[in-house]
Amino acid sequence: MKSTFLITRAILRSIAIALASLGAALFIPATTAFAHHSTAMFDHSKSVTITGVVKEVQWTNPHVAIFINGSEGSEQPALWLMEMTSPGNLVRDGWTRNAVKAGDKVTVSFSPLRDPSKGKGGALKKLVLTDSGQVFTANIRAAERPNIDESPEK
Repeated sequence: MKSTFLITRAILRSIAIALASLGAALFIPATTAFAHHSTAMFDHSKSVTITGVVKEVQWTNPHVAIFINGSEGSEQPALWLMEMTSPGNLVRDGWTRNAVKAGDKVTVSFSPLRDPSKGKGGALKKLVLTDSGQVFTANIRAAERPNIDESPEK
């Protein structure tokens, strides 16, 4: 009777460990998926265009960022932050790490931040290098969609 009790206890312990491992395996990917932010901070119904000079390009995951000293119309120049998708997504769209560099004169169109109190910036849509006329586009909404097999939004 004592050996049956020990066997049953060992089986129950093994089942408990297996269930705990399964629960952890299901929980970790779910928390990772929720860690990524959406693009809701940008007003995709609006488009703003600025001209200026690239101050810095941060070609890093999870999002490439371009800092531009520029202005909209006749306003005073200010530092603007353009957020884009990941380097991998941009490479698939024809970008390279050195496509845009500090000192480049540019015109950019972007979806602005919904809350202007958060600063000047937005989700870059199109960048034109002034000197060469070369055009680069970026659609953070299409690139960040979960169903990668679907055709991108236009």
